[in-house]
Amino acid sequence: MALLHGNPVRLNTPAIDFSLKSVDGKTYSLKDFENRKILVIIFMCNHCPYVKAVTGRFVRFQAEYGAKGVQLIGINPNDTDAYPEDSYPNMKIFADEREINFPYLFDETQETATKYDAVCTPDIYVYDEKRLLRYRGRFDDNWQEEGKVTAKDLKKAVDSLLEGGKIDFAQVPSMGCSIKWKSN
Repeated sequence: MALLHGNPVRLNTPAIDFSLKSVDGKTYSLKDFENRKILVIIFMCNHCPYVKAVTGRFVRFQAEYGAKGVQLIGINPNDTDAYPEDSYPNMKIFADEREINFPYLFDETQETATKYDAVCTPDIYVYDEKRLLRYRGRFDDNWQEEGKVTAKDLKKAVDSLLEGGKIDFAQVPSMGCSIKWKSN
């Protein structure tokens, strides 16, 4: 397992459209979320210990912030030939077992992850109502032990945007397993 950090922030860049199949059988694009105030895109997968450790936090975050106009979207870009645990059928199992309450999409071609310059799982992007990138960073400051979290970065970023403010704190890159790219 290679530990990587997300690439430097490219704030104010627009969200890039996609058309990806979800574990619920539907295909989603940005247009499906145009009524949401804030869009949080998380590149994630099934096998990564970093993702496994924080998935419950993502689920609770969506439950708390959904009514406030915030939408999480999970996107799995991993090579399923090399990592069969990340296959679409296994994504359905993963989502069911963890009661994922947001769309969990399969980026089978890895085109979406490439366009977003995603690096690791989880890699978190937050877009405002105009779908401009305002935050790219970690969920919080302790992926291993939730009880020892002292900085809830994603919550702080989303709260600032919901209040019409700006994100005025240092954005610490996400940390996790490398995306498993297909060899061409």
